[in-house]
Amino acid sequence: MNIVTKNSMMKKREVEAENVNEERPCKRMKTDIEKEGLWMISSAFYIPKDEPLKPQGEDAHFIAEEEQTIGVADGVGGWAKHGIDSGEYARELMKNSMTAVLGEGKDDGSVQVDPKRVLHEAFSKTKLPGASTACILTHKDGVLRAVNVGDSGFMVFRDRELLYASPTQQRHFNCPYQLGNAQKSDRPDCAMEMEAEVVEGDLIVMGTDGLLDNMFSSEIEEIIEKFETEKEERVLQDLAWKIAGAACKNSLSTCYVSPFEIANTMEGREYGGGKVDDIMVIVGKIVRHSDLKMCTFSKDSFPQ
Repeated sequence: MNIVTKNSMMKKREVEAENVNEERPCKRMKTDIEKEGLWMISSAFYIPKDEPLKPQGEDAHFIAEEEQTIGVADGVGGWAKHGIDSGEYARELMKNSMTAVLGEGKDDGSVQVDPKRVLHEAFSKTKLPGASTACILTHKDGVLRAVNVGDSGFMVFRDRELLYASPTQQRHFNCPYQLGNAQKSDRPDCAMEMEAEVVEGDLIVMGTDGLLDNMFSSEIEEIIEKFETEKEERVLQDLAWKIAGAACKNSLSTCYVSPFEIANTMEGREYGGGKVDDIMVIVGKIVRHSDLKMCTFSKDSFPQ
């Protein structure tokens, strides 16, 4: 697997999360698309933490199936002390990302999504207060291209084993890079860019830090092994649900030795168990065009 990582003013880091979604009217996939080649199908599952004042949580996501592009955002909870719900910023950012993706088509009708450009455009149109991490990934012809700001991220699994995990960005422990309109917030120029080659059957698991702080890749490998995925979206959503549910169970445990506990220990901090957080998971699968049904409908989803 070829991995290319492009870095502009960043530090490697680790996480913080937030989301909510809605279905938009289905669009029929073009039946004249090339039947040979690869395609990414995707589905999502979201579990917001139990917080009555924020029933939607602070994570957000979008899926543009026909454009083979997905994204997650995690509103930074620290803004709550200023009376600001960063979940609203994250949802607006993802909604604007969806809009930007839908405008990425070329004159000849083909789709060539540039995730960095999408992030720039979405950021420029998101005027709400607050801040959010963001990860946007697109697939075309066996190549994943992604941008990431903060501690959300994605993993690629092949034959039920981890092949690649995207790096994260943080300024210091538990303080991720974060997009926002405040003077000290980050801008899309700081995003890390990544490219990775994929083959038929590869699985992509994208998530906010609610997933990454509460599950090791080995645990996801075990779930994938027990749950042989198929090409139907329903099955992918079941897999996303299984992964999110396991992360949620871990987050509520005081006995589980979580990635977040280990990160705290490495910083000399005392912490035990999982990290209670919103948990957003998107699962993508690389399939062949010829495996797609002629009357396949795609569901594009984005936050309210």
